[in-house]
Amino acid sequence: MNILITNDDGIYSPGIAALAQTASKFGTVRIVAPDVEQSSMGHAITHSRPLTYKKSPITFEGMEAFRVNGTPADCVALGLHLYPDTQVVLSGINMGPNLGNSMWHSGTLAAAKQAVLLGVKGIALSTPVGKTEPNFDLLAPFVEQSLQLLFKTDEPALYNVNFPQQPISIKWTRQSVSLYDGTVIPSEDPMGRRNFWISVKSLDPAEENSDRWAIENNFVSITPLRLDLTDEKRLKNEVEG
Repeated sequence: MNILITNDDGIYSPGIAALAQTASKFGTVRIVAPDVEQSSMGHAITHSRPLTYKKSPITFEGMEAFRVNGTPADCVALGLHLYPDTQVVLSGINMGPNLGNSMWHSGTLAAAKQAVLLGVKGIALSTPVGKTEPNFDLLAPFVEQSLQLLFKTDEPALYNVNFPQQPISIKWTRQSVSLYDGTVIPSEDPMGRRNFWISVKSLDPAEENSDRWAIENNFVSITPLRLDLTDEKRLKNEVEG
């Protein structure tokens, strides 16, 4: 199997190194990742300037690895151009969860979506981050089990996978759609100039069997997604009404 790996945390992230190590058990791994962090970039595509790629300053043993001056979606587009024999794209392991409504702005998930748009299976993988880095050695067996499940078919499907810090098992889940409150937090820099941080906080408890609920209960969450955002029920009501 030929595997392309990217992320939105950048080529230096320990998460991409951990994912590459586990993924190498399944086939040939190539890495094409942003040269700087691109978190919450969403599905941005660079079109106003050319993209370039350079050899990674980080060594990934036995793997070709490059850094790109672009977004996660750019990396996938360029990576699939460089490696047209790619069969699956993995994005992550992201340092921070991508659950519920955060999928809308996730650069990690956008990379996996870009793969599916180009006809290749895309899998996004993420884990929460506390005051210390995630224990990727502890997560490794669950990453491997998740990939075994998702590599069974070759169809260009889209999956979002989240790992709790202390996993106990794997669950198939649906996306949490509970609303959240957009929060703007005033602050100031060392020179006393005013600035702002944009954050969110959940308004509702997680729905049972949703991705948020799974992580809160120490289950690995695997959520199958689709590119079609059509609200079928509303469309039917409008046509019939």
